Amino acid sequence: MLLHNIWIAWKSLRRSPVLSGLIIACIAIGIAFATTFAAVRHAFTRHPLPDKEASLRYVRLDNWDPREPYPGGAADALPPQITYRDAMALRRSTVPVRQTASFRARLTVFPEPSVGRPTKEDVRLAHADFFQMFDVPFRYGSGWTRESDEKLDQVVVISEALNERVFGGRNSVGQTLRIETRDFRVVGVLAGWLPSVRVYDMTGNALSEPEPVYLPFGLVVPMELRTVGNSDGWGGRGGSPTASFAARLASGESTWVQYWVELPSPADEQAYRSLIESYIAEQRRLGRFGRPTNYRVSSIGTLMDDFQVAPKETFALLMVGLLFLVVAAVNLIGLLLGKFLARANEVGVRRALGASRRDVFLQHLVECQVVAVLGGAIGLGLAALSLRSLNAFMLDTTSRGDLFRLDLQMLLLALALSVAAGLISGIYPAWRICRLAPASHLKV
Repeated sequence: MLLHNIWIAWKSLRRSPVLSGLIIACIAIGIAFATTFAAVRHAFTRHPLPDKEASLRYVRLDNWDPREPYPGGAADALPPQITYRDAMALRRSTVPVRQTASFRARLTVFPEPSVGRPTKEDVRLAHADFFQMFDVPFRYGSGWTRESDEKLDQVVVISEALNERVFGGRNSVGQTLRIETRDFRVVGVLAGWLPSVRVYDMTGNALSEPEPVYLPFGLVVPMELRTVGNSDGWGGRGGSPTASFAARLASGESTWVQYWVELPSPADEQAYRSLIESYIAEQRRLGRFGRPTNYRVSSIGTLMDDFQVAPKETFALLMVGLLFLVVAAVNLIGLLLGKFLARANEVGVRRALGASRRDVFLQHLVECQVVAVLGGAIGLGLAALSLRSLNAFMLDTTSRGDLFRLDLQMLLLALALSVAAGLISGIYPAWRICRLAPASHLKV
């Protein structure tokens, strides 16, 4: 019966192609708007590591000036990162199963002269646990070990793109790569790692590509590396101008380090929170942390909300897109009603020959759904073109051209919206046509 109704609907569409085309176009435009804005919202809110939501935690401490709160409007606002000295102190804890400090630097990479010229590359300084914590995939090799962290081994992990450029894409594990004035041994090559959100560092542009170079965090002191990411602080950088780089790091109140821990259970998280509170109390006795105790141990989802990875405007655009679709569907009620009533005589004959109201209602409702599905398919094509244009625009600011895409969730959403639009626009016209009295449309 369903196939028969679809066949009748198709014949009806071909009988009045102009009106049918107008109705399909309205649905298509509505679906295109709604799906495009939904895909944009989805790109910003999609969880990059859903399996790690329960265990990965980001640490923030309020080491700010006792005389005034951290700028941010809220009384409990606190710096988005922590100091180097606090990171090194927290790292001594054995509660987390894994933990890493990290920050972004920018260093010069020297390929072989026959390969190319030196280039400045973004570099992520991190501990060995970084790669397992964030499910980083490898094409060749792996990350370095905790022993390499302790020994300050000069090892490096590089991206697949950099490996292609410097080593021709071959397995470069064991090869030497010169960075600044030091030679580093390649221990791993990433396998096209491109998370939807740069989850490990949301303090800057969270949608940017991951860095192409990764070095052990411990090299920050011997190489005297400085961050090129966001940083802030109060009371100066610490130490006298003549103090060594290490001494200034150990005494400064500048916050520039992101700190992550992996806590498998709620009990571990509670133990870690107790540890932080004890650490703050200890530092307070030493003259630091003069403000009321304030810290956060945040999950990935909470952190994405705190750092507003998804701009509020994306939700507003989504609502506008859905409202546009609803308005388009409501406006189609009149067109469909007129189209159905124009063949009232035909419906009267069917009713007189034994067709029930239910049969007539379902036939016309199926016709509305056929129109909606056709419009949805065209709307998906228009949405794909719109997202392609948006990706081209985002390429300039995020260095990635695949941020917005129609994945399975978006395809299913478009199908659901199409069906919903067909129901909104078609239920009343189908009900009206099935309620007509057959005798009034039969003539001798």
